[in-house]
Amino acid sequence: MKRIISILTAAVTLMSFTVFSHSEGSGNELRFKDGKFKILVLSDTQDDHHPAADMLNLVEQAIKEASPDLIVFTGDLVEDSRAGDIGIDDEPFREGVLVEKDGEVDKEKTFENVSAAAKAVLDIFDASGVPFAIVQGNNDYKVAVSNEEWLALYSEYSNSLAFDESDDAEGRIDYHLEIKGSDGSDKFNLWIMDTGRNGMKDDQIEWYKKKSSEITEANGGEVVPAIEFQHIQPADVGNLFVECSPFDEGARAKGLKFYRLNPETAAGYNFFAYAPCEPTPLFKAWKEQGDVIGSYFGHQHIEGFTGTYDGIEMGFNYGSEMAKPGPYGYRLITLDENDVTNYENEIFTYEGSVKTGNAHFEKQIDTPYKDLGNLKYILGIGNFFWSMITVLIDLFV
Repeated sequence: MKRIISILTAAVTLMSFTVFSHSEGSGNELRFKDGKFKILVLSDTQDDHHPAADMLNLVEQAIKEASPDLIVFTGDLVEDSRAGDIGIDDEPFREGVLVEKDGEVDKEKTFENVSAAAKAVLDIFDASGVPFAIVQGNNDYKVAVSNEEWLALYSEYSNSLAFDESDDAEGRIDYHLEIKGSDGSDKFNLWIMDTGRNGMKDDQIEWYKKKSSEITEANGGEVVPAIEFQHIQPADVGNLFVECSPFDEGARAKGLKFYRLNPETAAGYNFFAYAPCEPTPLFKAWKEQGDVIGSYFGHQHIEGFTGTYDGIEMGFNYGSEMAKPGPYGYRLITLDENDVTNYENEIFTYEGSVKTGNAHFEKQIDTPYKDLGNLKYILGIGNFFWSMITVLIDLFV
């Protein structure tokens, strides 16, 4: 009964907050300052009610170092259930918020754990005073918490910009955010899209197209440039890769073929290979509407690369979950009001640890592939075994 009352109360709070946070003159209005607008992108904290010290430190220090105008979190705020953390928090050998009783999820206890886990991160966002947007991740769908409950939880924070704007059948949380120019004009747009547990649905894409057209029409027929954020990557990311020899630096196996980042269009760190494909319905919608110039996603944790395909930049954001192997880190996007389509895009990796007292960030420097001469044959053998490992991991995942 207590939980029902709390949910109803939170729902009322959510409705009033949604109206306030997106109304004219809201204190959370996004606007260019001195010609710049900085977006800090974090992803996959994926922790529980016993949060890891380094995860919390990563989030807090990233905000301090980046000094952003907006935080975008690209999904998986909490971990549902898995074995295995050793020495990262005060509850060893277990991660996850799920509590089961007699073979069923104990929703009340699980919700308490989810709230504690989420608040550990959201309280840091709140303390910073920086407006933040949340993307739903697949693990956020695995903890017996509805999207209405998630929105009610987000609404407890005055600097949260999360709300549901789309009308898709599954009630996924999709919305857009406007960034005003210094003169008050619509200068830039952000799409926050919910990929659920397995990717985008057709009715979400149709909502995006309709809303995008409305924005263009309201802007006198001129397209407002935009960046889109989602959790699970679209298959189009494979078009940043080219087929290669196992003897090439950066070669990774997918199936019976080898691929690497296309050195002419992409750079960064990748663990897995992604195969080129025909444009997806989502990518086709971006091209049709003409507004999306970049798309960034989380989900894979250890991928930190960026590239451009058919005029649209795409990239993975590193995760922050310390119960899984790194790299860990954040992305910083800096928009220039006078040239919004040519923005600065940087990745920073989290090094060291709180325990050893040397935790810090380093800017990722993407170096081109090298011609190693005859050493490439030795490298090829290493690539072959490394790629077999990635194939096994890919199959397991």
